[in-house]
Amino acid sequence: MNSGEKKQPLELLREVGLLAAIAFAIGSVIGSGIFKKPGLMASQLESPLLLLLVWVVAGLMTLFGTLSIAEISGMFPQAGGQYIYFNKSYGDFYGYLYGWAVFIVIQTGSIASIAYVFSDSLGYFFTFPRLGPAWESFALHIPWVGAITPFKFIGLKGCTILLILFLTAVNYLGVRFGSAIQVIFTGLKIGVILALVVLAFAIGHGSLANFTQSAVNFSGGYAPVFLAFIIAMSGAFWAYDGWINLTYLAGEIKNPQKNMPRAMIIAAVVFISVYLLINLAYFYIIPVQEMGSKYLAAESTGQSYLVATDVASSLFGGWGGSLIAVAIMISTFGTVNGTLMMSARVYYAMAREKLFFRKLQHVHPRFRTPGPSLIVQAAWTSILILSGTFDQLTDMLIFVSWIFYAAAALSVIVLRRKMPDHERPYRVWGYPLVPVLFIIFAAVYVVFTLYSDIANFTSGRAPLINSLLGLLLVAAGIPGYLFWKRKKNKEAT
Repeated sequence: MNSGEKKQPLELLREVGLLAAIAFAIGSVIGSGIFKKPGLMASQLESPLLLLLVWVVAGLMTLFGTLSIAEISGMFPQAGGQYIYFNKSYGDFYGYLYGWAVFIVIQTGSIASIAYVFSDSLGYFFTFPRLGPAWESFALHIPWVGAITPFKFIGLKGCTILLILFLTAVNYLGVRFGSAIQVIFTGLKIGVILALVVLAFAIGHGSLANFTQSAVNFSGGYAPVFLAFIIAMSGAFWAYDGWINLTYLAGEIKNPQKNMPRAMIIAAVVFISVYLLINLAYFYIIPVQEMGSKYLAAESTGQSYLVATDVASSLFGGWGGSLIAVAIMISTFGTVNGTLMMSARVYYAMAREKLFFRKLQHVHPRFRTPGPSLIVQAAWTSILILSGTFDQLTDMLIFVSWIFYAAAALSVIVLRRKMPDHERPYRVWGYPLVPVLFIIFAAVYVVFTLYSDIANFTSGRAPLINSLLGLLLVAAGIPGYLFWKRKKNKEAT
C-alpha cells in the first residue's frame, strides 16, 4: 500500500444467519411485558374478549409495520437500520434526531428497564444489600425529570449494571458469542411460555366460562369503552415494542436482502401467536375481573402483581412464584443481550456518517465488533440505572417513538417515489394499503397520547406532560447535530 493511500476502515462481518436473525427479532420483543402488563390491562378493560381484541389489533398493527419496514430493510442492508432509512428518505437531520433519541433514552432506557426487571426477579430468591436511610434519601432534583437517587436500592442497581457489563463484554468478543446466547435464550423463553400454556389447559382447574364473563357494559355509550380500549392498548404496544430492532443489525446478517425481510416477518408471526396463546391461558385460569382487582389491590400497597405467578401457583402450588421468577429472568436475559447488541450498531452508523463521536465508528481488529459503541452504550445505560430515572425518561419518549414509527412506514411510500428503480428484493404485501393503515393508526395513537397526557396534567393526575417533554428531550440533541454537521462540512471542503 502506498504511504499516501488512505487506510480503509475495518468493516463488520456478516456472520448472523437466518435462524439467529429470527432469534434476535423475537428475543428483542418477548421480554418482561407479557408477564407485567396483563394485570394492568385487565384493570383497565374488564372484558376477556375485548382484551384479546387489544392484543390482536396491536399485533396486526405491529405486523403491518414490520411488513412495511421489511421492504426497506432489503433495499439498504447496512448497519444502523432505521437510522440509515431515515437518512435516505428524509435527509441526515431526521436520521440524526432518530439516532440521538435511540442513544439518549429509547434503547438505553429500554435496556436499563429490562435489565432491572431481571435483577428484580433475581431478588425473589435473596435480598440485595442496601445502604442506610441517610444514603438512600440523598437526591438530586432535575426539573421535569424528577429526583435522581443514585444510592437507593444500590444492590439491585449494582446487579443490573453487572448484567449489562457482562453481556456487553460477551458481545464485544464477537457476534457469534452474542448470536449463540440469543438463539439459546430465545428458544428457552418460547419453550417456557408454551409449556405454561399447555399445562394450564391440560392440568389447570380453569373454566371456559371465563372467556365470556365481562364487567364491561355499553349503557354509558361506546366512548368510555373505546377510551379504555386505547389505554389498554398501550400495555400491548409496550409488550410488542422492539419489533424494529433487527434492522440495526443488517450489516452483519448473511444474505440480508432476503434474510432480513424473512426474519422480521417470521418473528412477528411467532411473537404475536405466543402472546395470544399465553393470554388465553391466563383467561382460562383466572377471570379477568379477578386479575384486575388483584392488580389494583397490589398497587395500593406498593407491591407488584403478575398474572403469570397466579397461574403457575395454581398449577404448582408454592413453587409457582419461583418458576415464574426464573422464566422472567430467562426472558429478560435474552432480551437485554439482543437489544444492547443491536442498538450499538446505530451509534456506530452515526459515527461512520460523521454525525456522532468519531471513536464510535471503530471496529475491533480481531473481534470485528463495534467495541467503542458497545462500551459507550453500557456506560450511559449504567448512568441511567444509577439515576433511577430510566422509567420516567422512557415514558417521555414512547410518544416520540410512535412518531418515528409512523415516519418509518411513510418512508416506504417516499422511497417508492424517490427511488422507483432501486432494487427491492421484497415488496410490502398489500401496498399501499398496509403502510397507509399503519400510518393512520400511529397518527391516531400519537394524537390520543398527547390528548391523554394533557388531560392528565390539567386534571392534576400527572405532574408532567410526558409527550411534550419527550419532544424537548429529542430537540436537546439539535446542537450536537449542528456541531457535527459543521465539522463534517469543513472536512469536505
